[in-house]
Amino acid sequence: MNSVGQPLQQRPLTKRLIFAGIIGLIVFLMFQVVPQLYSGGSASTISKTEARDKAAAFAAQQLGHPETEQDHWTVSYQTDSSFYGYMSQEKLLQSYNDNKLDQRYPFDVYHAVLYTDGEADPVLAVDLNMYTGEVTAFALGGYAHASDGWDYGDPPAPGNSKGVSVDSSANGGLSLQQKETLARPWLQLWGANPAKLQIEADSDGYGLVYSDSSVKIGEAALRYQFHFLDGELSYFRAGFSAPAWHDSYVEDQKSLATKLTLFGYALPTLALGLLALIFSILRRSHTSFVRGITLSSIHFTIMLISTYNMLPEPVSDTAEARITSVIMFIIYALYSLLMSSLLYFSLVGGNGLWRKEEGLNPWPRAKEPGYGKYVLDSMSAGYIWALILLGVQTIMFIILTFTLDNWSTTDASQSPYNMRYALLMPIVAWLAGLSEEAVYRLFGIRMLKKLVKNTLIASLITTLIWAFGHTLYPIYPVISRPIELTVIGLLFSYIFLRYGYIAVMFAHVVFDSILIGMTLIFMRESVNVTAGTVTILLPLIVGYIVYRFNPPDRTGRKDSQGPDEPLQPAGLDSR
Repeated sequence: MNSVGQPLQQRPLTKRLIFAGIIGLIVFLMFQVVPQLYSGGSASTISKTEARDKAAAFAAQQLGHPETEQDHWTVSYQTDSSFYGYMSQEKLLQSYNDNKLDQRYPFDVYHAVLYTDGEADPVLAVDLNMYTGEVTAFALGGYAHASDGWDYGDPPAPGNSKGVSVDSSANGGLSLQQKETLARPWLQLWGANPAKLQIEADSDGYGLVYSDSSVKIGEAALRYQFHFLDGELSYFRAGFSAPAWHDSYVEDQKSLATKLTLFGYALPTLALGLLALIFSILRRSHTSFVRGITLSSIHFTIMLISTYNMLPEPVSDTAEARITSVIMFIIYALYSLLMSSLLYFSLVGGNGLWRKEEGLNPWPRAKEPGYGKYVLDSMSAGYIWALILLGVQTIMFIILTFTLDNWSTTDASQSPYNMRYALLMPIVAWLAGLSEEAVYRLFGIRMLKKLVKNTLIASLITTLIWAFGHTLYPIYPVISRPIELTVIGLLFSYIFLRYGYIAVMFAHVVFDSILIGMTLIFMRESVNVTAGTVTILLPLIVGYIVYRFNPPDRTGRKDSQGPDEPLQPAGLDSR
């Protein structure tokens, strides 16, 4: 960081640092990108429109529901995160793919639900392989509603849109022979071999379940699940389910993650926010209450766009559905306002603390001499450090795999396939770069240093708070994520202390943009490939635009007076 009052000049990039960035990029490509290309992760998916058409054709041909003008389909992405997690934990994914089981019994599906105009409850639901379009499951009536948002691998409980359970006495009223008679045509359609099927002992409790022990993946045998309602077949799915011990382990881990998030992240972050407000007032003569408005407004706008992009579209055009959507958006808008306020006071308070306590200029202004070149150089440093961070993260993944045997699973709620516009997904990279570096580095480090009197310990504390905020991701054991991010966070702290807020913000944005951009590129649709490429290049474009609007010779030596304290030799108090 530059001293207060001195012309801006970013640290030059050394050959050693550039070489480390190249090595980081190579490690990232070798161990994260290339395996994706050869694991089938790059296969093209069918469009949601194709999924809708295939679901409608199946409903007409096999379920006796010809398409009408009143029909309305919603298509979403669902995943059996439980079974995928089990295979990931037990290192069975490669075997599952090699045996082509992922094609016949996929864990990732498009979930198509049919509604009729004026009705809140769905008519039926169909699941399709999102790569081939083959139907993998279906549900009718009460089970169709229960399927709307079920954890794909678990048998649903019948219900309706008001959450009232459907009386399943009709299911229990069928004899085993009657159930088998209703199930037999579907077994034939799916090509099941009756000689290899066994009825599970508890089938009479909730339906009919056949298992085929000749087709197994780990402890999980192939199962054909049937459910009945009002004397008719209402649900069918062929596939696998994770063992009970795995689900129990995951639930325990989720409980731990919730506690770490609440007590390790949410409450300490709230405390930092209150302290940021206090020190914004105490250091008001050394900072500006005007400057943070622009970045905070950009942050708030991005959060609103991201929220809208992730909110599910109403499944039915009813007053209740519209009111629910509006209420949800208002709640998210208030949350966005809270987080943007936290960013604002962290910018104002953090800037004041560093200028007053250290005589350093962590967040330069556009009017300061050399600003445009400083931003351009900060962007360049951000890219190099992002490549280094990607390499370090990859190495951490490898170390944690061998030491903690960590693994991850899928999460439909965060998938770009469930966003209104997947190409808008990358904007979250800018949210993280703007806010997290302001809260936990710009303000947090200097605030904690006042208490612990040591920069390293202050950086470690704020890094741990930041790291605990990422424990709800589906990565297990959950403690592995804070370990990984403690290393990453300390590197972010080093970048901030050495290069300043703008550089570390760019490093964070580029780091996330590359990861998100690659996710879009792997979707292989031309629009998303383009969006992913632009995402990776956007920080460069932004840095260059700022440079072009702030050339060194625009007005000669710029007037450095502004809302911050007057420029003066480093170390002198402005009062």
